[in-house]
Amino acid sequence: MSVSAPPPSVTVVIPIFNEEAVLPELLARLTKLFDGNPAVSWDTLLVDDGSRDRSAALVREQAVRDPRFRLIEFSRNFGFQAALAAGLAHARGEAVVTMDADLQDPPEIIPALVAQWREGSEVVLAVRRTRQETGVRRAGMDLFHGLFGRVADFPIEANTGTFGLMNRAAVAALNQLPERNRFFPGLRSWVGFATGEVLYDRQERAAGQPQQTLLKLLRYALDGVFSFSYLPLRVLTYAGVFIALMGFAAATFYAVRRLLGIETAPTGYTTLVTVVLFLGGVQLIGIGVLGEYLARVYDEVKQRPAYLIKRKTGLG
Repeated sequence: MSVSAPPPSVTVVIPIFNEEAVLPELLARLTKLFDGNPAVSWDTLLVDDGSRDRSAALVREQAVRDPRFRLIEFSRNFGFQAALAAGLAHARGEAVVTMDADLQDPPEIIPALVAQWREGSEVVLAVRRTRQETGVRRAGMDLFHGLFGRVADFPIEANTGTFGLMNRAAVAALNQLPERNRFFPGLRSWVGFATGEVLYDRQERAAGQPQQTLLKLLRYALDGVFSFSYLPLRVLTYAGVFIALMGFAAATFYAVRRLLGIETAPTGYTTLVTVVLFLGGVQLIGIGVLGEYLARVYDEVKQRPAYLIKRKTGLG
């Protein structure tokens, strides 16, 4: 008698932070998805990043009713990337789906990601065909995705974010990367593996307010640039060479004029102030860029853990 193979196991990893308003719908839609796809063994690992509302309590209640839901609680807020790293480190599925909690990434797309994986893709990217954000956030995201692909030293798929799937080998490779200033889409691309794509339409946030403020998004964008591009340092080098050449040309110009007796004492207060302020600004920008890289080196050297876990529910 032949023994049928066990169904493939998939873990859905979701960081949460003050998502009380959206969690009931998220949990209900995931439950419906799991029940409607019995050919896959599902579980969800939610990582609470120090929420101050009832987010953790809601997930604990769900875990009591449905053992397919599990929870990790941090001792405080360590940030979205740390929560994502903890989820990947504790995920047990043969494939791992990563997504946000705000339902802008519809859970109903997950079966398409799983299907692409079962067809042979080791990493499946959910690529945004359209998105609903407007205003400053939309303009900033479009600007970042437009520029990042040009400045990154390593090719990274545009219009992708957290949403996607990785097989067990890709997750294991990603878990080996020790860095603390993490840019997940870049790290996911960096580890390689055969990659597939699924197009989807990014939705509006289901409820509540975005937990990623513009300042946090800016920091995240800087992490991406400084983690995957040396261009800022190269620009400083090019700027230094250009300014040095301009200075040499100006010195030669005035020296020739003096030798020819055309002008013995050139004056120009405005020109002098402009040049001094310009050079001072370039120097300060250079110090700032070096500081950004140095601060990240300092974080790595300290070797502090990326997160501390206070409690686990459903993980044994």
